Amino acid sequence: MKRKTFTGGLIGKQVKIVQSSNPSDVAIEGIIVDETKNTIKIKQEKMTKTIMKKNVTIELDGKLIDGKTLLKRPEERIK
Repeated sequence: MKRKTFTGGLIGKQVKIVQSSNPSDVAIEGIIVDETKNTIKIKQEKMTKTIMKKNVTIELDGKLIDGKTLLKRPEERIK
């Protein structure tokens, strides 16, 4: 899969972490419930995990997205 830059909103999207500098984050799946400039919160079945964007590659809508391309506040990225 080719890595893409994402310009839309992330909250409410189903994601999966496919690569991370923290091995325990790989394969986390869930719905993004909150986003800041540097983090995303992923709601899983029983808990919510806060993940640093710069450390991960996520799969969203069948596309791979490098978290470093998401290092802005949502309202800045959408412009």
